[in-house]
Amino acid sequence: MELDCTAVLADVWLMLDGECDDRTRERLRHHMDHCAPCIEAYGIEEKIKSMLSRKCGGDRAPDALRERLTVEIRRSVTIHTDDVSADPGRA
Repeated sequence: MELDCTAVLADVWLMLDGECDDRTRERLRHHMDHCAPCIEAYGIEEKIKSMLSRKCGGDRAPDALRERLTVEIRRSVTIHTDDVSADPGRA
């Protein structure tokens, strides 16, 4: 079953947090191995998570902050994905 980018990006936080099962992790990695926009987004999200962990001393970010960041990341990736779709030579 092929995953769309939105589903991958919604679940990537679970993978980064180690909160998904092996089957889900493998499906996400397989998709990202073949999808440049998701690879880019994954790298960005991983860096943001690492930075938050360093700056917050490893404490869990409040749920409201996590939700706002997730929405903003998805929105920026959607905009980037739309730009790439409009101009295939840019990918």
